[in-house]
Amino acid sequence: MSATGILTVAAEGGAIGDGRTGANLALGVGLIGVAIGWLALTRATGRISTGNARTGAMAAMAVGLVCTALAALHLATSSGGPGTGNGMVGAIAAIPLGLIAMILGRRALTHSRRTERTADRYEHEREFGPTS
Repeated sequence: MSATGILTVAAEGGAIGDGRTGANLALGVGLIGVAIGWLALTRATGRISTGNARTGAMAAMAVGLVCTALAALHLATSSGGPGTGNGMVGAIAAIPLGLIAMILGRRALTHSRRTERTADRYEHEREFGPTS
């Protein structure tokens, strides 16, 4: 089965379950992405010192993208409208969660790069003296 087929089956709710399963899956993935992004951002700012901020940032962006794709596929394949029990409202709520996860991941990645450059500059000045 191709990746498109797997995402379509996941968005439709799989072989078992009602129409809300795909939306609930997207919501769960979005919440996990927001949590990973928040942790990566706190790692990058130095509030907690466990783990790698860059890895967490990349993971948050990837999970946010998957969440947004699952929610969009669920919206595209669901029939009926909001209030019919097909999970359209859940899928609509999952799209901003995925975007928030991607934004948090991007901010953490940018901040970790800035911190890395500052640390490199400090080490260079310590070794060779100030350049200006």
